[in-house]
Amino acid sequence: MKSIDLAKEIEDEIIRDRRELHKIPELQLELPQTVNYITNELNKNDIEYKLLVDGNAIVAEIGKNDGKCIAIRADMDALPIEEETGDEFASTHKGCMHACGHDSHAAMALGAAKILKKIENELNGKVKIFFQPGEEIPGGAKPMIDEGAMENPKVDAVIGMHAGTLFDGVNKGSFGYKKGPMMAAMDRFKIIVTGKGGHGARPHQVIDPIIIISEINLGLQKIISREIDPNIPALISVCQIHGGTTQNIIPNTVWEEGTVRNLNEDTRDFIERRMGEIAEYIAKAYGAKAELIYERFYPTVINDSDFTEFVKNTAIDMFGEGSMIELKNPTMGGEDVSFFLNEAPGTFLALENPRVYPDGKIYPHHNSKFDIDESLMYRGTALFVEVVRRFLKGE
Repeated sequence: MKSIDLAKEIEDEIIRDRRELHKIPELQLELPQTVNYITNELNKNDIEYKLLVDGNAIVAEIGKNDGKCIAIRADMDALPIEEETGDEFASTHKGCMHACGHDSHAAMALGAAKILKKIENELNGKVKIFFQPGEEIPGGAKPMIDEGAMENPKVDAVIGMHAGTLFDGVNKGSFGYKKGPMMAAMDRFKIIVTGKGGHGARPHQVIDPIIIISEINLGLQKIISREIDPNIPALISVCQIHGGTTQNIIPNTVWEEGTVRNLNEDTRDFIERRMGEIAEYIAKAYGAKAELIYERFYPTVINDSDFTEFVKNTAIDMFGEGSMIELKNPTMGGEDVSFFLNEAPGTFLALENPRVYPDGKIYPHHNSKFDIDESLMYRGTALFVEVVRRFLKGE
């Protein structure tokens, strides 16, 4: 039976699973209700699994025959946003919602697991399904890898998928793909400037950290505009600044926090080094001190060219020409599926399925009205299943 037909057979179940997960969004690395729902479904279908990351990650395994092993990756965590979609199945957890589509990722992968269990005897190898916490921060992929998710049996390839509307130029219902770098490395920085506070009317008696951090920020932007080749994608965004208590007191300390994005490790190293130098020496020039705290979160998402080509051809065979749209440019958004793709060849796809509201509006990821078109989820499940079948056959 064709993978599309198998997915359409359980389409109502995939949508039901997505809605039940949508009701119970949970954050970061603490997903007890989400894990309980998914493991109950796995138990109903006699699918074996083990728990990792203090019981907040699931590795399901299917396959009775020896051979290669392929993994399907799906994230499960939500965001600290109050939902405003108006859905009947809206979040029951105040101040928390699935505003990035992870509920649908988990539902599509769970649907694939159920189908693959039914056809387990035909599989010439094994498949793992990674249900991952913490994608939004602090990252759940690396802890899963550290606890052995990619071993016993060793994973030979990985496929993942992001629903919604991540990229321009992808037709609704189609998949966006890109060989090589697809999503940026994601880092966080904090700069703390310590000067000497005092009265706002006597600035000559103080060392003003507000003025100094402003000058540091001008220097940071020159890293991007004057020190990096304009053809190399990179950015530094200062996203919050804090300091001071009232209108006539210059504070002792000001701090700021932001994000750095780029697509290769050399650029990443250069930016971190130059940020530290600029902050330190500008502050020192004015008699202040500056500290840079730089945290590297996720590396660049790099899709394997050969495996991506294989997945592209599989999708075209299933859904026809136009079902796979090559992305012109990577996005500067980050994704910790990158850790899995650094361990084994693989690819990460974008399923274009945003919900269009009655007034014609589409709301982006991380918005309180973000939603997806559930009628296209079966396509994600079907593609997962077919990729597994063909990969394990050695096609």
